[in-house]
Amino acid sequence: MTTSDLCWTPATELVALIRKKALSPVELMRATLERIERLNPTLNAFCTLVPEAALEEARRAEQAVARGERLGALHGIPVSIKDLALAAGMRFMSGSFIFEGRVPDQDAPFVRRLRAAGAIVVGKTTTPEFGWKALGDSPLTGITRNPWNTGMTTGGSSAGAAAAAAAGLGPLHHGSDGAGSIRIPSAFCGIFGFKPSYGRVPQWPVSNNDYSTHHGPMTRTVADAALMLSVMAGPDEWDRTSLEGTPADYVGRLGEPIRGLRVAWSPTLGGLRVDPDVAAIVEGAVRAFEELGCAVETVDSVFPESGPLIRGTWAAHEAGNYGPYIAEWGGRMDPGLLACIEAGLRLGLVDYIRLRGEKMAYWDAIRTLFERFDLLLTPSVSVPAFEVMRLNPEGWPQHEWDWFPWASFSYPFNFTGQPAATLPCGFTASGMPLGLQVVGRRFADLTVLQAAAAFEAAHPWAQRRPPVEAPPAG
Repeated sequence: MTTSDLCWTPATELVALIRKKALSPVELMRATLERIERLNPTLNAFCTLVPEAALEEARRAEQAVARGERLGALHGIPVSIKDLALAAGMRFMSGSFIFEGRVPDQDAPFVRRLRAAGAIVVGKTTTPEFGWKALGDSPLTGITRNPWNTGMTTGGSSAGAAAAAAAGLGPLHHGSDGAGSIRIPSAFCGIFGFKPSYGRVPQWPVSNNDYSTHHGPMTRTVADAALMLSVMAGPDEWDRTSLEGTPADYVGRLGEPIRGLRVAWSPTLGGLRVDPDVAAIVEGAVRAFEELGCAVETVDSVFPESGPLIRGTWAAHEAGNYGPYIAEWGGRMDPGLLACIEAGLRLGLVDYIRLRGEKMAYWDAIRTLFERFDLLLTPSVSVPAFEVMRLNPEGWPQHEWDWFPWASFSYPFNFTGQPAATLPCGFTASGMPLGLQVVGRRFADLTVLQAAAAFEAAHPWAQRRPPVEAPPAG
């Protein structure tokens, strides 16, 4: 197997090769780090790398295999962590000059679990400042670029994770999602991104945005995501909002058939604007679920308008969390984030409580839909990836901070806490990938993964590789 082949091999296969002693963890790590070294200057997917530490861990992993020790589910597999989560000994900058030098001495619970399963953290991936927007640029770490066209955005806020997964910079990547931050960049970069049910993956510290932030895998295959999630998921005393229930057997049950599932298809989620190319390609992908034996029904009128709700709550949370920094750091912060904070500071407490009530009521508005259907399908994003350094695509309303109109398919399912994934489902004429969103009932993470795996088997995508490359050193 060539070095290039290693970088595109799924983690599920790499684990088996390492266990059979057909692949050295050191060989795998060197291949991964060499590709990162070559492509990261172009993509800016990683903001922090720890190559020496990663290689040393790989050597220990190799020795454990040689000694016949018991191996974890991810033994020797490279993994990245988004720079909005703690990884001990690695900079925790959150894309902001405010915390440029911050280095924690503890892991987030899911990072601790990944390490305990034998995964090797190679570094932290880029994010916009505090993950405030669904794009891939930060005043501290610069622009993260899409491997399919480096003039286009990756989306965000899990920008670096999406770029890294799409470009073969390791098989497993962590993302977080408070309003679409796993699903939007995954759709723009042509990978699989999964936002599990709220609380399925424990977090610490718990994000202060009213139970909306989910953590999950971003990978090139569904099976890799199932494997990664099987390690990350489960209750943890550090997170009092984590789900008590034991996670399902995501790996063992992934291939179960989905024939007979009742599937709702909503092309506009109650009237959202959608690019015509996106609408046509995603609708074509929906037909695959009929071919897989599902009963698909168009349902597009039960979703209440939610734009004012997300704008109000988002601005309030940004203001509450980061407003105290603007007096000292405002001149070095993202101007859009500052405008968002200022909008939040104009909201009163009574206004926020009213908005929070509307958020709670959003679930009741769509609850009956999920009593009738097992899954909901929608476009992942209203538009294909657009030019870097734009907050909104050309031809869409422009605003100093509001990016939600083109990204409105995702955040409703942060309001409800439901599991939701994006699957690569086609390409525009210009070669940019598009995503199909699959939303499940509350806690039905396994059903979403099974549906994604069935679609992937019928319409495989992982063999498609983006054109980004850089000449070999020397």
